Amino acid sequence: MLLAILLIAGVADWAPARWASSDPRTLELLAGTPINCLLLEPAHWSPAFSEEAGRRSIATLGVVRPGQETAALAEKAKTARLAGLVLEGDFPPALLSTLADSKVLVIELPSRTRMKFDAPITGTTQAVWPGINPQEDGAAKAAPSGAPWIDTNSGFLRFVRAMARGPVWIGYRPPPRTVVPLARYFQAIGDAALAGARWIVSLDQDLERRLLARDEAALADWRRIAAHLGYFDNKDWAAFGPYGHMALVQDVESGALFSGGILDMIGVKHTPVRPVPIRRLSDQEMKSVQMAVDVDPTLLSPDQKDTLRRFTRAGGTLLTGPPGWRFPRQREDQITLDKEDVEKIDQIWKEVNSLTGRRNLGARLFHVASMLSDLRATADGKRLLLHLVNYSDFPVEGVTVHFLGRFTKATVYEPGVAPRSTAPYEIEDGVGVEIDKVGVYATLVLE
Repeated sequence: MLLAILLIAGVADWAPARWASSDPRTLELLAGTPINCLLLEPAHWSPAFSEEAGRRSIATLGVVRPGQETAALAEKAKTARLAGLVLEGDFPPALLSTLADSKVLVIELPSRTRMKFDAPITGTTQAVWPGINPQEDGAAKAAPSGAPWIDTNSGFLRFVRAMARGPVWIGYRPPPRTVVPLARYFQAIGDAALAGARWIVSLDQDLERRLLARDEAALADWRRIAAHLGYFDNKDWAAFGPYGHMALVQDVESGALFSGGILDMIGVKHTPVRPVPIRRLSDQEMKSVQMAVDVDPTLLSPDQKDTLRRFTRAGGTLLTGPPGWRFPRQREDQITLDKEDVEKIDQIWKEVNSLTGRRNLGARLFHVASMLSDLRATADGKRLLLHLVNYSDFPVEGVTVHFLGRFTKATVYEPGVAPRSTAPYEIEDGVGVEIDKVGVYATLVLE
């Protein structure tokens, strides 16, 4: 069964969701959706369900957590004809080795500090629920930039995507005992997709219950969730890679796996920035970079330090972390920085902000305080793609983007809306484009 599933849909193409049923008839709810991989709790493992899923080109994976009888569940998974296991949490290395020897497909979703970047799928369940979350007094938290602070996983996911050899999954669930507004599901999907990752779709208990009961309102919401999932599955867009003239040289030891770190601080200002893992630092990686931030120079080898020296001699601007300061070691239960460490990296943020100023390092955006963006380009630089995700609960009007370079055609895409053309206009160092309104997502493609 495992081989058949792998032939039906390669692991790299799996679009995952959690599923709370073993009734084969519920698979009808997935018709017309991008979802082709289901994560099942042990109570829902069933040969009949797995066989029907296989007939529909859907893989079934069993979820196992620390403390459960993993070896026994692995045997049960075979009986249930599952494609493999998903291990949520941190498991002893000896057990992982035993499972590897048993030739069971295993996808690990450990704590961030234990993620394996060379695995077929790299993932974790440690994450924040995306959005602009108010404080107790109802006001929105402020970022160092002065804009509302957006709770996001996109910063650390960008680094993970730069490190991983395969797809990246993030498997957090909705807040418990909470009915999640539909827009928050869209934001969760877009927050992961912005970094090239996949959120493992997980519904709140109320929506899940109503969907399986085929409640009309729940079915309508499910169709909209599926449409937003499918929005980012665009084969043409897959040809675009990370773009921007600013690089953040960072690694696990220098805070790359924290949410709310330097990459997020830069991202909230919409300065296009590419994470460059230290182990990948090379002249080629720095080829189109104008400005670089080296978070912790003490982690660099002599050859890597020479790479940055050549970068500065060629005219590049280099900013380094405060002398003598190092990022704190990340605890296994930790995803955000402690308050005192946020205050320390604020010094780096202020220097970056003062250096970037009004410079255009690929794109400059206006009227986007409630959004995050991701700028991409084809290898030849002749086409640019800008994804926008809106984390507020209302549409934003009058978005302006200034791009470097000369482009003559611009197309705006949104979920459920026909693509529309908009005319670029010349500015001093490139072209400007206006987007009249952004709901949850918008994508701008320039040619």
